Amino acid sequence: MTYTPPKLLTFDEFIAQYSDNTRYELIDGELRDMEPTGSHEAVAGSIAGRIYVEIFSSNFNWLVPKTCLIKPPAAEATALRPDVIVLDKAELSKEPLWQKETIICNGSTIQLVAEVVSTNWQDDYARKVEEYAFLNIPEYWIVDFRGLGGLQFIGNPKQPTFTICKLVNGVYQQQQYRLGDPISSALLPNLQLKLDDIMHN
Repeated sequence: MTYTPPKLLTFDEFIAQYSDNTRYELIDGELRDMEPTGSHEAVAGSIAGRIYVEIFSSNFNWLVPKTCLIKPPAAEATALRPDVIVLDKAELSKEPLWQKETIICNGSTIQLVAEVVSTNWQDDYARKVEEYAFLNIPEYWIVDFRGLGGLQFIGNPKQPTFTICKLVNGVYQQQQYRLGDPISSALLPNLQLKLDDIMHN
């Protein structure tokens, strides 16, 4: 029996076949099934809702699209699909693909991304930290409500963890929060949030 590796996709092939399918993203030509579950989607929806309320009450010129792909300029065959993304409306006019597709190419358009951790946690804690920092996205939230991440990322014992990665001189400084901890976001300073508030029971 011989092993046949899966066919790698280009960015254009991925867009043609999977741009409307929110289950998938593309990393280095490999199709990744994001395996969304009901609880995963409930947590992502809760985060998006709380962010939107904060944007509205602070009168920021930002939006939270229902779905969006990020095409990192340095990664040839990669299309990231964050669970939650916050875009600067003023920057959308500079996006070459936005009028035709919900694809963002410029990091300057993105204020914040949030990933709700699932079984492919390695992407959220490692690869995406690098990609989002390279794009100069001011904040990246890693919401590990089931404590799935590796011990080197969330500690021992494993427990639900909310990590805010704040960009400082091109590198993310990470602050972790556990159940009961008030979460602090430099981008949304008036946000009142604890991990407990978004846990799906």
